[in-house]
Amino acid sequence: MKRLFLRALGLLALLGLALVASAAPGEYVGVRVCTKCHDLHGESWADTAHAKAFDSLKANTKADEKKKAKLDPAKDYTKDKDCVGCHSTGFGKPGGYAVGKDPGGPEKLGSVGCESCHGPGDGYRDEHGKAEKQLLRTSKATPRKTLVSQGQSFEYERACAACHLSYQGSPHKGAKAPYTPFTPAVDAKYKFEFDKAVRTKALHEHYKLKDVFTGDPVPAMRAEFQKTAKEIPQ
Repeated sequence: MKRLFLRALGLLALLGLALVASAAPGEYVGVRVCTKCHDLHGESWADTAHAKAFDSLKANTKADEKKKAKLDPAKDYTKDKDCVGCHSTGFGKPGGYAVGKDPGGPEKLGSVGCESCHGPGDGYRDEHGKAEKQLLRTSKATPRKTLVSQGQSFEYERACAACHLSYQGSPHKGAKAPYTPFTPAVDAKYKFEFDKAVRTKALHEHYKLKDVFTGDPVPAMRAEFQKTAKEIPQ
């Protein structure tokens, strides 16, 4: 009896692990997949510094900034693991950028792309399609928590802070090595304030949403951005 009981516990443990694995966020899929539908967002994002973030790691680029931060402007940092994480998407994670991978390939993972803020897309991209079809068919919105359960993140401030505020002495409690050498002590322009930053052209353009999703978590500043958001051309 004891042996059967222990075996049952073992099976339950394995089942639990399987359930946890199935609920884990998906892999990174890259900008090209996201912009198949969000093409207008992609076009405006392509003009931002985030889209060109990887290029600044190349030798003889951003020379003045590198000198101030005590970096060698003649050095190629594109294979430096301490640098690549904040200049690419999903570095070191399933489907994300890996050293030696083509940074400008179809996925454009050599950039701070869509999934750097929104989370790895493989898990939730299908949910967007299902939800839109449901809205058209039944006029019923889908709970936003469905996206969260599949890996979409609405914690944009934390995503920004992970790189922009990851330096020694930072006010961000989550700051950890490898620290960025570009700090406010090096140049005042590196002082990062989320509320101000998201109102600049660092992000993609915003377009009127169809209210496909409802409920918490409601993205911060959603209502503000929607007031000035553009209409999507028909």
